[in-house]
Amino acid sequence: MATYNKRGYKAPKPEAEKVENVADLENEITIEEKDSTTANVFNTLDETASKTEEFVAKNQNIILGVVGGIALLVAGYLLYQKFIAGPAENNAASDMYQAQKYFQQAVDAPEASDSLYNLALNGGDGKQGFLDIVKNHGGSDAGNLANYYAGIAFLNTKKFDKAIEHLSDFSTKDEFVNALAIGAIGDAKSELNKPEEALEYYAKAAESTKNEVTTPRFLLKAGQVALTLGKKEDALKYFTQIKENYEDTQEGQNIDALIGLAQ
Repeated sequence: MATYNKRGYKAPKPEAEKVENVADLENEITIEEKDSTTANVFNTLDETASKTEEFVAKNQNIILGVVGGIALLVAGYLLYQKFIAGPAENNAASDMYQAQKYFQQAVDAPEASDSLYNLALNGGDGKQGFLDIVKNHGGSDAGNLANYYAGIAFLNTKKFDKAIEHLSDFSTKDEFVNALAIGAIGDAKSELNKPEEALEYYAKAAESTKNEVTTPRFLLKAGQVALTLGKKEDALKYFTQIKENYEDTQEGQNIDALIGLAQ
């Protein structure tokens, strides 16, 4: 058991020694009280240390087992990242490159876009398409990004329900891309003749970040849908935001006429 010296202890004074005044007596009492408190604290620490030692001795195997289990979990995670997740991510990225290539070709060649989008979705030249990457690498960054590409490809090939499904499964911290994904869901909802839901997504996309590309684009779409729904007050709000903040953008060129329709 650990022991402690009781610091500041004062030996009793000889009877012949006198205390000269009341102030000296009070100081003596205060010191003795502090000494007593300190002694009690050290005694308590002694007892606590003893109980802790006894507990560790009795439960040593359990404690070592728990610590060992935590160490195994950490080691297992590191090994998974190095030998499984890393290579899988690389393989997915390799297949993603070819799918992205088809996707870009579809964007650049509208006359052949359907066939190219299908190649991007389903694969070609021995490489997986976006759908295979989502299926086989769903937990990877490549699998997540493949959901975005698949959603846009389905949107452009007029498979709107599938577009919504994949875009809804996509997530990103990039505010610009996130706005595009949300707005694309709004486009799909609009094509499915669900204007109320389309308006909700357009407004959300416009509010998700502030820039001169996505914000005026989706404010305009939100205003146009609100106008068709007879929600002139909402339409005016969206059009006015463009007028006040994005008048120099393409969306702001004819904004005065739209404001007049909403008033």
